[in-house]
Amino acid sequence: MPSNKSVSDAPIVQFTNCRILRSHQLQREDLWVREGKILNPEKLFFDEKGSADIQLDCKDSIITPGFIDVQINGGFGVDFSLATDDFRSGIDLVSQKILSHGVTSFCPTLVTSPPSVYHQVLPQISIRNGGAHGAGILGAHLEGPFISKEKKGAHPEHCIRTFEAGAFQDLLATYGSLDCVRIVTLAPEMKRSSEVIQDLTKRGICVSLGHSVANLSQAEEAVQHGATFITHLFNAMLPFHHRDPGIVGLLTSDKIPAGRRVFYGMISDGIHTNPAALRIAHRAHPKGTKTLSGSVATMDTCVRHFQEATGCSVETALEAASLHPAQLLGIEHKKGTLNYDSDADFLMLNDGLYVQATYIAGEEVWRQDALGM
Repeated sequence: MPSNKSVSDAPIVQFTNCRILRSHQLQREDLWVREGKILNPEKLFFDEKGSADIQLDCKDSIITPGFIDVQINGGFGVDFSLATDDFRSGIDLVSQKILSHGVTSFCPTLVTSPPSVYHQVLPQISIRNGGAHGAGILGAHLEGPFISKEKKGAHPEHCIRTFEAGAFQDLLATYGSLDCVRIVTLAPEMKRSSEVIQDLTKRGICVSLGHSVANLSQAEEAVQHGATFITHLFNAMLPFHHRDPGIVGLLTSDKIPAGRRVFYGMISDGIHTNPAALRIAHRAHPKGTKTLSGSVATMDTCVRHFQEATGCSVETALEAASLHPAQLLGIEHKKGTLNYDSDADFLMLNDGLYVQATYIAGEEVWRQDALGM
């Protein structure tokens, strides 16, 4: 059957001999791509009377949506919290290097810093699509400085700030601009935090709870005001206690507003979070799971460790690094799935969940040389 170019002159690519992650299941189907989007083959056949221009044998690979990393502080010798004149070259390097680990979109993350650093660095972060140059940038994640000194972790204590009379204006003065900001991590027990959470969420910015000594009622109040995420669950927060489980208690709280989901990030590297803790969180709140790196481990390593530690299905582990972060950021209509008309950002994996190839907008941007395809 000749391909029909009446709708578009762009080539149609058919990925065959693969198992694709769709509707929470690995399904033995072909994946069709045109103009950077996932194509519905039925519409192609019946409406356009079209067929593939190019067929690629995937040799029984798993095809999964590209990973989305919402907390990456740097890597490969680059620290996003260092204000340098060549900051952009650093972010370009990281975005290129993480392609081999399956990350197709990410949020560069700054830890607690003085205002001068935010004022210098944030204007240099621009939201952009991914491609051969590297993973796409979804916006910045600002982890601090409005956090608890008691749970500062590696954050510099002298840079930690509180909300004064201005509350949201204090935050604006500290950051300088919110134009490229996607996520802000703060401690919800701080005075005036509720109004700040409301102001941020009104602007479409995701509020995450972390580096905090909040009790459960303070955490629940923050969620009621719009917070939807927990930064590296178990780390840099009060430990679970039966009388007051703290932020961890949000996993099973009955005070979450109807229709609201609380997502949580976990450092699934085998070091920061004990496998038993991973299992507890996953079994208490499986639909909220999201994995992240946030340490020396790469995203693909975290996915493999998460699956091994929790005993969850391959599909659940993969969605924890793709669908869930997309839902957190409200971009699941275009990222994080292989649904028709979504962005063709996807990975080819072997059965061990090792990345064989990375695609962004339907174009191959990285391949494991030894694959021989």
